[in-house]
Amino acid sequence: ELVRAVESRRHELNQGSEEVAKLQREGKKEEAQGLIARLREVSAEIKALERELDGVEKELRHELLSLPNIPHDSVPEAEEKIVLREWGTKPEFDFQPKHHVELGKALGILDFERAAVITGARFPLYVGQGARLEFALLLWMFEFHVHEHGYIPVLPPILANRKSFEVSGQLPKFADELYHCPADDLFLNPTAESLLANLHRDEILAEEDLPLRYVAYTPCFRREAGTWGEAQRGLIRMHQFNKVELFHYTTPERSYEDLEELVRHAEAILQRLGLHYRVTLLPADDLAHQSAKTIDLEVWLPGQGRYYEVSSCSNCEDFQARRGNIRFRPSTGGKPRFVHTLNGSGLATSRLFAAILEQNQRPDGTVALPEVLAERLGIEVLSRAPAGEPKRSNR
Repeated sequence: ELVRAVESRRHELNQGSEEVAKLQREGKKEEAQGLIARLREVSAEIKALERELDGVEKELRHELLSLPNIPHDSVPEAEEKIVLREWGTKPEFDFQPKHHVELGKALGILDFERAAVITGARFPLYVGQGARLEFALLLWMFEFHVHEHGYIPVLPPILANRKSFEVSGQLPKFADELYHCPADDLFLNPTAESLLANLHRDEILAEEDLPLRYVAYTPCFRREAGTWGEAQRGLIRMHQFNKVELFHYTTPERSYEDLEELVRHAEAILQRLGLHYRVTLLPADDLAHQSAKTIDLEVWLPGQGRYYEVSSCSNCEDFQARRGNIRFRPSTGGKPRFVHTLNGSGLATSRLFAAILEQNQRPDGTVALPEVLAERLGIEVLSRAPAGEPKRSNR
């Protein structure tokens, strides 16, 4: 109705303008002045209607952007995730395995207390060999995906504009979960997926170049509002963490084949580290806003006696591509088509760090390092901090 009203007034304004010109040519000044007065009223009505229409269109766009993706037919409607397979065996101990917080504190490699002084709760502080281990993990995973799987390496900005998060699917629905810089209307990156989903915004790619596979490293920032219990203690759920992200641009015909490949690439990290994990298929109710299908990798943490997700591999189909106007030109000709986008952690280091400590702990509190990390760090075992390291004082 608003659109019709605006169009009707514009038509009246156009017709009236022509009539005014005609009256002026005929010397009918009084009639022309009367019509001009009416047209001023019409012009004011148009401006008022356009403001109202603009508000309605913004509200409609907000509602449309808040709609989630449609789950793929293979996604179950079950209440619980489905375990597809396990790799390796759960480590067994002849002692009570410790939580990674206790292990990290005793080894002098994790210091949550000083992190809280610097920033607040739920921020990490890696110290000594802990800092080296964190960097070794990140660099090894990044290089592994480049050299073993042929990914294109990317180091993106960690701040992005509003449009970027609309394309990726975080905005407008999940604005409360993002750290926002109001002065510049920029948002801190919660996952490199949000950045990589915009790498080819408003572009037309060649089908011959697909699939395009990118790997990125970024620190990630999440407000993570909600309750925090024992299950989220330590490195499990934080406001800041590091992550290596995998992202694919591909064709609709092969996107689910690519999803299986993406899962294998993420699994390869856990297998090289020798960590026991399982693969699960998420039900429809647990899917992320932008995902049509998600397969999780969950690593076993013996200090807590439970599995934790370390990678979510998702096919978003054309959900992000439509928002970002990302298309490809078919090799056989014809109109450009929307690409499909896929993403997955490859991996996030925080829970991976915890799993390395908990699965490889020894009775004396030391931790045997996986071979790939031992080679990089030049040590085979994480042991207690040297006596010369600074001690906490209560002065």
